[in-house]
Amino acid sequence: MRKGQKSYAGVPEICNESSGNCEEGKKNPATFAVAPQTEEVTAESAMTREQYILATQQNNLPRAENAQLYPVGIYGWRKRCLYFFVLLLLVTMIVNLAMTIWILKVMNFTVDGMGNLRVTKKGIRLEGISEFLLPLYVKEIHSRKDSPLVLQSDRNVTVNARNHMGQLTGQLTVGAEAVEAQCKRFEVRASEDGRVLFSADEDEITIGAEKLKVTGTEGAVFGHSVETPHIRAEPSQDLRLESPTRSLIMEAPRGVQVSAAAGDFKAACRKELHLQSTEGEIFLNADTIRLGNLPTGSFSSSSPSSSSSRQTVYELCVCPNGKLYLSPAGVGSTCQSSSSICLWS
Repeated sequence: MRKGQKSYAGVPEICNESSGNCEEGKKNPATFAVAPQTEEVTAESAMTREQYILATQQNNLPRAENAQLYPVGIYGWRKRCLYFFVLLLLVTMIVNLAMTIWILKVMNFTVDGMGNLRVTKKGIRLEGISEFLLPLYVKEIHSRKDSPLVLQSDRNVTVNARNHMGQLTGQLTVGAEAVEAQCKRFEVRASEDGRVLFSADEDEITIGAEKLKVTGTEGAVFGHSVETPHIRAEPSQDLRLESPTRSLIMEAPRGVQVSAAAGDFKAACRKELHLQSTEGEIFLNADTIRLGNLPTGSFSSSSPSSSSSRQTVYELCVCPNGKLYLSPAGVGSTCQSSSSICLWS
């Protein structure tokens, strides 16, 4: 029987289902006219029948009576454990997500940075007070335009400079008792023209300011010699050079000049004042030259009137050793080499 053909009520007639004859045979099988078979079974229908028989025989093979059926799936306590672990994983994911959101909220994470830390094109920007517990390596640190830069520490603030090999080349330490700078050369420059105001190295200290002013009550104390081309006091102030326990020496290969253009020049000492010129002379040039507190020598005169009158004029005498003394003036010279002043000097 070909595909698409059926038999109804024991009628051997093969009806074509597509032609509509089968509907009538279903309703009245007794009255359905039997017609002779007009179609021939082709080779194709025979092949189809043989394939159907073979397939039916294969499906009807005898099966083993003791065949066991194994159920496929998870049942019992395994299923409950699986659901428990899935639920635990879900709870863990929810808690983890909540903690992540809380950390992002507390730390104030944004697209630009975290909290007071902002990442910009020029670098990193910190707002407020920042504490660094470990070393900080940066190229440049500067504050905002309207606020100063403050570096604060409980002990000290140390700034180190190192070369490409990591060796220390410079160090600045600000401590509670002192500010220390360790370097080959220390310089302080003016902000306007960049000239050196103060520089110090191992060999010398240079002060490039126009004026060096010492305002201490004790003045400036120098342990060794001082070389300077000019020493002057402030306007309307006195200049005083003093050595409390030792001597004061001023030396110059081409001369020492001391002048007071609008005042007095005084030289006072407790014992002796020496004016010495080895190869030249001592020149005193003034309208009036006064030598006070010179000793007065004795002079005996035969005229009683001269001794009784008040002596107002004296003669300046010089002993052989260079000592000066006064002698009452007379008609002639009253200086006597045998005077007691010259003998006991």
